Amino acid sequence: MQRPTVGVVGAGRVGTVIGARLRSAGHHIVGVSSRSTSSRLRAATMLPGVDVLSPAQVAATCDVLVLAVPDDALVAVAEELAGAGAVRPGTVVAHTSGRHGLGALEALTRQGARPVALHPAMTFTGGPADLDRTCVWGLTAGDGERDVVADLVRTLGGTALWVDEDDRAQYHAALAHGANHLVTLVSQSLELLRGVGGPTTGEQAADVLRPLLEAALANVLELGDAALTGPVARGDVTTVRAHVEALTTAPRATRDSYVALARATAERAEADGRLDASTADAVREATATEAPVGRAGSAPQTAPQTAPQTAQG
Repeated sequence: MQRPTVGVVGAGRVGTVIGARLRSAGHHIVGVSSRSTSSRLRAATMLPGVDVLSPAQVAATCDVLVLAVPDDALVAVAEELAGAGAVRPGTVVAHTSGRHGLGALEALTRQGARPVALHPAMTFTGGPADLDRTCVWGLTAGDGERDVVADLVRTLGGTALWVDEDDRAQYHAALAHGANHLVTLVSQSLELLRGVGGPTTGEQAADVLRPLLEAALANVLELGDAALTGPVARGDVTTVRAHVEALTTAPRATRDSYVALARATAERAEADGRLDASTADAVREATATEAPVGRAGSAPQTAPQTAPQTAQG
């Protein structure tokens, strides 16, 4: 059976990978749209021989239209295509936004399109290495489109996770908080290690952190909060206070991250009974009594001590 033709609007990291994987599975890619030099280069690399067309031209000639555009641009792109009358009735329009559900495609749905939310729970580089990645896909679809989108996910080598329309933002927040903020957190940790001198400079900082972080990630995915270790979970208040003092000359964002996460950790440790209320309060106080600081390299600023704050999740 001939597979549906596919068009891709947005030659970013996600769109080109989806197009390349569907192409390798036998789908004909009718065209791809790109607006920047980097995206045109990516399209030429990942989808060689595929015509680079305008979004309206791509939409007019495919059975399945993939809108792989930034979240904040999705509604505008859908409305632009609807205004041009570019999408034929019956076309499956699948966007790759994690936050949005079917409502973002309402302008096209009114014209007979079949809307689908098709979000990969994965980070992509936009290169050939992504072609072998497998992941879960967060899906939202009406009853008439569930089989279509499930088949697309199988073709992409993924696993389906059905997400209700009203839960899309929370679903996406969970992924962004875990993955995107992890990158920030690890980058801050690398920066701190490289600042202590000795054997932890340069590439060796990553060597120090890698086994620790890999073990922590594996443990928490299996055990949840029971995997928690460290000074906050143990109630080592003086150690927490020493950490905050040591971060006086660190970038303010790094210090703020440490403080916020220490308080969140104390709250979770208190909730599961690992810390009693007085110890949890002492941890929070230890993170709240230091003077605010400027960015790295600037002189610390003085400020009066503040009263203990309640836990922030």
